[in-house]
Amino acid sequence: VQLQASGGGLVQTGGSLRLACVASGRTFSLLNLAWFRQAPGKEREFVAAIRTHNNDKTYYGESVKGRFTISNDNAKNTVYLQMDSLRPEDTAVYYCAAGERIVYWDIFRRSSYTYWGQGTLVTVSS
Repeated sequence: VQLQASGGGLVQTGGSLRLACVASGRTFSLLNLAWFRQAPGKEREFVAAIRTHNNDKTYYGESVKGRFTISNDNAKNTVYLQMDSLRPEDTAVYYCAAGERIVYWDIFRRSSYTYWGQGTLVTVSS
């Protein structure tokens, strides 16, 4: 599976961005797809996930609940992350990830995902 992320950029506090990640090389509908982020000097953090093979069930990290929305378009093999009400602490490199056969209690773990995109930088200015 190859993942190509895009959509990062510079935005002011309170603004919005939409990230996109296009997957190729594997049946999209069988994948668990997620977004993680990594700020300078910090560990890579779970942001959101969607299970395309389980009625598109979604999961979110506590820090983004109510502000971010993950969705997918099977016809385009693309997963999106709509980010609203952005804060300076959302500044990070955002990575999309994909994995197969992940049990729901492991959906938050980095080690559950086999495939990773190259990352896209999101900068939120105060």
